[in-house]
Amino acid sequence: MALTEKQPPHRVVIVGGGFGGLYAAKALGNAPVRVTLIDKRNFHLFQPLLYQVATGSLSPADIASPLRGILSHHKNTQVLMQEAVDIDPQQQKVIFPHGEVEYDTLVVATGVSHHYFGNDCWQPMAPGLKTVEDALEVRRRILMAFEAAEKEIDPQRRRAWLTFAIVGGGPTGVEMAGAIAELAFNTLKQDFRHIDTTETQILLLEGLDRVLSSYPPELSTEAASSLTKLGVTVRTNTLVTNIEDHAIEVRQGSQVERIASRTIIWAAGVKASAMGEILAKRTGVKLDRVGRAIVAPDLSIPDYPNIFVIGDLAHCADPHGSPLPGIAPVAIQEGQYLAKLIKQRLQGNSLPPFKYKDVGSLAVIGQNAAVVNLGTLKLAGPIAWFIWVFAHIYYLIEFDNKLIVLMQWGWNYFTRKQGARLITGEDSQIQTEISDRQSTKDRSTVEV
Repeated sequence: MALTEKQPPHRVVIVGGGFGGLYAAKALGNAPVRVTLIDKRNFHLFQPLLYQVATGSLSPADIASPLRGILSHHKNTQVLMQEAVDIDPQQQKVIFPHGEVEYDTLVVATGVSHHYFGNDCWQPMAPGLKTVEDALEVRRRILMAFEAAEKEIDPQRRRAWLTFAIVGGGPTGVEMAGAIAELAFNTLKQDFRHIDTTETQILLLEGLDRVLSSYPPELSTEAASSLTKLGVTVRTNTLVTNIEDHAIEVRQGSQVERIASRTIIWAAGVKASAMGEILAKRTGVKLDRVGRAIVAPDLSIPDYPNIFVIGDLAHCADPHGSPLPGIAPVAIQEGQYLAKLIKQRLQGNSLPPFKYKDVGSLAVIGQNAAVVNLGTLKLAGPIAWFIWVFAHIYYLIEFDNKLIVLMQWGWNYFTRKQGARLITGEDSQIQTEISDRQSTKDRSTVEV
């Protein structure tokens, strides 16, 4: 009697270790498949809390978890630290700069990056907030601004150092503005001798008529009011027309204004990762205006039933035809749905189209101030803040991260002392500018 040759396991390749890719890999942990998770980083990053790294409340390790550690118990899963630069749908391969991997099912979850709306030259002057490096760079700029102001002699230049402009009034911009206000008006208030940090000016610039435009109007109003109480100047219907090294130019109606600011942070928009263009070129999938792949109801690419796009890179329509928001719960549910779909397909079955279960949206403004939209239930204030806290603790990946962040937040809550205020990297330009001006005025040291 002839022995039948054993069928090799179904090969699932996942590109991207964010929420969508990671949760798909986790849900396939016990499936009869061979999973390969590819990411150019060796860790999963909890992006919703990046702004707290940027303002010194948390350290990078508090919101990042090694992918290999998360998936170490999944014996059917391999993690590759690689950058996918191309795909070959006909040969079913993902291509790296030096190598390739074959797949039977491909899942693309590479997310989005900053969008400067055709003004990429602004990026060096106004960094965004998508990676650990971004957060550390923003933290360095924020803290160096206070250090530079402490040494600055000229009042106008000092005012520019103490002026922070955040472009974009979405959740990231709102949370960043509130965090900088907490830093300037509470945490650092007693730390300097030649400047008063409560004189800091924080500008939140939004092009639409209200902040948090995706939230109900009453929550937008509440958020703007809370920011104002914290000391943030909220300017709506304000468009950025130019950004320079030391200033930002804005237009409000017909009035154009140039604002001297040495720290500008970009939170105004996103665009799809380069993998969107690659998918369009190789498969013909249509892209939306920000480069996201328009997927079928089961999250696959039309004409390619074994290629799926999930997370922020996917344009997945809700029942009203609008794309689902680029938030963690959407990516998580898509990843979990896709894992179920793959398992069912291996058994010759199928699943109904993906349907997102809306768990609400949350944004924090400051201590005891947040807004929460749970559909029929809309909350603001301390109760919303506690919901925000525990929701973010819940979605953190590993238990030690949950514990560390909870303890750190508890300490910060009672002491107002963010403990991760380290300035890393070099900024010789700032030091040279200050030294040159002091020499010009025949001052070799700061008066004490």
